[in-house]
Amino acid sequence: MAHFLTYLLLSFLIIYDSLGLSQSNQFCDAGVGYPESTCGFSSSSSSSSSSKLLIKGGTVLNAHQQEVADVYVEDGIIVAVKPNIKVDEDVTLLDATGKYVMPGGIDPHTHLAMEFMGTETIDDFFSGQAAALAGGTTMHIDFVIPVNGSLVAGFEAYKKKAMKSCMNYGFHMAITKWDESVSREMEIMVKEKGINSFKFFMAYKGSLMISDELLLQGLERCKSLGALAMVHAENGDAVFEGQKRMIDLGITGPEGHALSRPPVLEGEATARAIRLAKFVNTPLYVVHVMSIDAMEEIARARKSGQKVIGEPVVSGLVLNDSGLWDPDFVTAAKYVMSPPIRESGHDKALQAALSTGVLQLVGTDHCTFNSTQKAFGIDDFRKIPNGVNGIEERMHLVWDTMVESGQISVTDFVRITSTECARIFNIYPRKGAILVGSDADIIIFNPNSSFEISASMHHSRTDTNVYDGRKGKGKVEVTIVGGRVVWQDDELKVVPGSGKYIEMPPFSYLFNGIDKADAKYLSSLQAPVKRYFTAS
Repeated sequence: MAHFLTYLLLSFLIIYDSLGLSQSNQFCDAGVGYPESTCGFSSSSSSSSSSKLLIKGGTVLNAHQQEVADVYVEDGIIVAVKPNIKVDEDVTLLDATGKYVMPGGIDPHTHLAMEFMGTETIDDFFSGQAAALAGGTTMHIDFVIPVNGSLVAGFEAYKKKAMKSCMNYGFHMAITKWDESVSREMEIMVKEKGINSFKFFMAYKGSLMISDELLLQGLERCKSLGALAMVHAENGDAVFEGQKRMIDLGITGPEGHALSRPPVLEGEATARAIRLAKFVNTPLYVVHVMSIDAMEEIARARKSGQKVIGEPVVSGLVLNDSGLWDPDFVTAAKYVMSPPIRESGHDKALQAALSTGVLQLVGTDHCTFNSTQKAFGIDDFRKIPNGVNGIEERMHLVWDTMVESGQISVTDFVRITSTECARIFNIYPRKGAILVGSDADIIIFNPNSSFEISASMHHSRTDTNVYDGRKGKGKVEVTIVGGRVVWQDDELKVVPGSGKYIEMPPFSYLFNGIDKADAKYLSSLQAPVKRYFTAS
């Protein structure tokens, strides 16, 4: 009987979704071609707007300073930052008096149009990017998944997916197997395709997970190419056992997801990855740090001088795991992500670590599935597609959580949402700064305005939102990409195909001093020792 009811519910959800009834009042719900009449987007701004733009009277924020100044833009580039700039009449004027003018956000961790767990994320390179722009993020870095292990095939597939993009984007590359062809293709990615980072999954046994042997080989190759190694740090073997344990106990709902992969497994994998990176002597980037356990391992490594970057994501900073125990399946399932959202206390600890520099920048791991897709796991949490939203909400939630609470300064906000990402991935000061010569990717932020998050009004295609109903202070009022106003007066003005791929060169600042450290290590070995054999 239970299985029949499950089948009935799932069938209802699928029919409900196919009729479009599950979609809220979305802006990005059009099909192929994205007709403007159904998407609410206008192409007029791309052709009729002036190539000259003057933002007057705002407080310009950079990671290193703030100043009251005007910002003058020509042909997508910032050409002047100083008070009282005088211009001709054919310039678009934006009044930023009493507001902050800062670099657009850069989200280092997204998954758009990603095929995963038998389905594909509901946000593609148009809807996801449109949502980002509405939230003040002007660039994101997405993860290319290889096709049958081939990096080149994966890159080509994602190039096609990104043809409908409407903002700046870059790529990381995942490594899911190891042989000589993968090693050769890594070099192609770095030297020809503008990718300077590779991700290794220590979780998802049977699909994306790699062994320690592969991780070591990958770390060595990353080091030789000047590329940054990234890890999803959970002990995949132990998670697999934890999942079986929950099922044996009869725990099949979304709460079983969190119970099967506790913080200790994230801490163990983080520690292991850090130690292997130290053995190789290459920088390491730990994605979506969700627990005190993982954070403390990063803190310990950084204190010792090791080059480890820790990336918390918005869900880990502002949510706790209570939603996973909600009696309504749709509500509980929307919170399923990996590593899981942790119990109360981890969020505050991660905030403190971010405010003191133990963690360096904030991503989202935006990986959205609608309620119908999540219902694939209605009888078994292991089948619930993992992922939550955040690409649109990140800037507002970080400001409200970190700045309004007094935990960080306004310049720190710029650093953790934009500048540090640009530095780590070697595109600063082209991105992540309001400086002469920088790209004109700019937001005007009103600290005295307020925001409210709603699943019925967000720009993602998903019909749920893990931050639904949350209110706060501080709002992105204008978003500018390449000198074009794309978000103003709560209206988006973007079209598919107007985005730009940003190539990211290798050997970022994290590689400074690596050669000297290697030389120091070699000189410390006091080996090989010249020996002689004494006959007895």
